[in-house]
Amino acid sequence: MSHRDSGLLALLNQAAAYRLLQRLLLRPSTRRRLVRDILRPYPGCRILDIGCGPADILEDLPADIGAYRGFDMNPRYIEAARRRWGERGRFECQRVDEAALPEGGSFDIVLATGILHHLDDAEAARLFAVAHHALRPGGWLVTYDNVYIENQNPVARWLIARDRGQAVRTRDGYEALARRLFPNVEGTILHDTLRLPYTILVMRCVKEPPGPRA
Repeated sequence: MSHRDSGLLALLNQAAAYRLLQRLLLRPSTRRRLVRDILRPYPGCRILDIGCGPADILEDLPADIGAYRGFDMNPRYIEAARRRWGERGRFECQRVDEAALPEGGSFDIVLATGILHHLDDAEAARLFAVAHHALRPGGWLVTYDNVYIENQNPVARWLIARDRGQAVRTRDGYEALARRLFPNVEGTILHDTLRLPYTILVMRCVKEPPGPRA
């Protein structure tokens, strides 16, 4: 199983409980830094958010982006996003795939926050394929996930082992999956995203333009 929802973890399927935990644990600057330093939105850009949750990222996205489209399979998260953000985005309760995105190559940025560590290798490869399909050449995918590293803070390792996502990998494991479709991968390890010791890998994966035809 790459994801678990048993016991108290099931409470996090409620949008209010999920958002409360995020507010309690996340440092106030974490999302701002993610947007400014890694996501790098610009005026008019089109953003696809895979596993958007209640779309709290919109708090830190500039108002002049071109469009925001979020997908999540949890109807409570999507309902909360629609109620809070209204016309600021388009929110869809379904699994995102190429069929849901017939307009391939129409997005400038794809975001997958806290998703890969819930997916086995086959499911993760599917996510990268969907992101690659969605992006225009030169666009980029940003991922953000728990990671195991050498000499890790024992508190961070203990917390990560008890996450709902049970497919936490090493940095090499995540980057190997990404490079199957995105040769240009820039990975950054973060240690200060939460108020508690924790370890996150952020990857920025650029879709390269097609090569010249033979």
